[in-house]
Amino acid sequence: MKKRRLIFGIIGGLFLIFIIVTAFISLMVKSKQPSPRPTEVVINEVKAVEHLSKAITYKTISNQERSKFDFTEFDNFISFLEESYPSVHTQLELEKINKYGLIYKWKGSDSSKNPIGLASHYDVVPVLAGTEENWEQPPFSGTVENDKIWGRGTLDDKVGVIGILEAVEFLINDGFKPVRDVYLMFGFDEEIGGDEGALKIVNTLKVRGVTFDFVLDEGGAIVENMVPGVDQPVGVVGISEKGSATAELSIEGSGGHSSQPKNHTNIGRIASAIAKLEDTQFKGDLTGPGEDLFEYVAPEMSFPMRYVFANKVIFEPIIEQILLQQPATAALIRTTIAPTIFQAGEQYNALPEKATAIINHRLMPGDSLEDVKSFIEDTIKDDAINVTVTGSEASKVSSITGWEFKSIQQAARNVYNEAVIAPYLMFAGSDAKHYDSISKNTYRFLPVQITSQDLNRMHGTNEHISKDNFINAIKFYAEIIKE
Repeated sequence: MKKRRLIFGIIGGLFLIFIIVTAFISLMVKSKQPSPRPTEVVINEVKAVEHLSKAITYKTISNQERSKFDFTEFDNFISFLEESYPSVHTQLELEKINKYGLIYKWKGSDSSKNPIGLASHYDVVPVLAGTEENWEQPPFSGTVENDKIWGRGTLDDKVGVIGILEAVEFLINDGFKPVRDVYLMFGFDEEIGGDEGALKIVNTLKVRGVTFDFVLDEGGAIVENMVPGVDQPVGVVGISEKGSATAELSIEGSGGHSSQPKNHTNIGRIASAIAKLEDTQFKGDLTGPGEDLFEYVAPEMSFPMRYVFANKVIFEPIIEQILLQQPATAALIRTTIAPTIFQAGEQYNALPEKATAIINHRLMPGDSLEDVKSFIEDTIKDDAINVTVTGSEASKVSSITGWEFKSIQQAARNVYNEAVIAPYLMFAGSDAKHYDSISKNTYRFLPVQITSQDLNRMHGTNEHISKDNFINAIKFYAEIIKE
């Protein structure tokens, strides 16, 4: 009996030590947020809002069929920029790449330093036919009402183009001159991949030997209620973006009449393969940009959440299981599987001779196209199904320890004093991936505070931005150039 009490006493003592040590670790976690230096940038808000409002009226629409581009609208938009920003067009060198890709070069006092680049795009997605009447304001009206600016491009991504130009126009007129060269780079086909815009800009600069210390493009934003246990808004800066791969699963065989089917038909075998993939899934692993995100937000969490994430080494399996419960957080720690197209059959009473399924995968950094193909084949275990995988792998992961990331963090804090600014992994694609080859670091951050509803509006109905959000975006771009 005494021996048992002794054992329980030892176990209890060890448990108490465990609690004390892990609690101490939690309390000692230091904030990774720089102290704000409130911005002194003062913008002519009336004029700036007028400019964004006017910019929205140009229907610079990217169509999947390039023959449907109305380049008259693109020409008119460029003319509008030249008229609206006289100081920019006097002090900076403007070069048009592939006619509609724009490079502005602002020469610094020390061109021996690597330049920085601010990137954006002025093309927009079409408005889905039949949804025009669902808009509270016409999608290309640029209407300003109730302190909001309405229309396609207010969030994605004319706000970036106009925000950057407003900032540079202000800084020039305020007598500011950068130390290093600053490039402003605006694509015109980002919504369909950027091959004729950003990629051509990159190829041009690559030939000239231009290497950036960092390029900042659109991407993450400042969102409320994004991270459990964090009351402040969280601004997420993409330090990498997931790859996008298309897997095609296809099977061919005899068809026949539906009255005499085999036990395993072509449709059944493809369906079974998809079911196995969805049941298995890629392994979740809290590493890389996902891990970095929680390291930056953990010090700002309420104590119970901070306790768990500060002791990640111990609680990692539990954390991963929690993250895998929701699609948004699961996508942060694993390569995803999304069946999007299924093609088979033409008649209700005839077995199809061929069945095909298309699966979209968003790849984690470190997962290759060959890894995806091997995972599919090993999971479905059906030699009759042919598997092909095409697409792109994740972009490189940019640094969060150097002055480059810290400058973005500081600029954001200067404008959004209460926000927690953290790195993360971007799920969608952007022009930033093209700049990887000529930049030591590429970051993805749209400096506006948005809601989950705003995210749905970006390519949907009733896209709009508040005046305050737009003005804050301008201030951020001015701050990042000054930083």
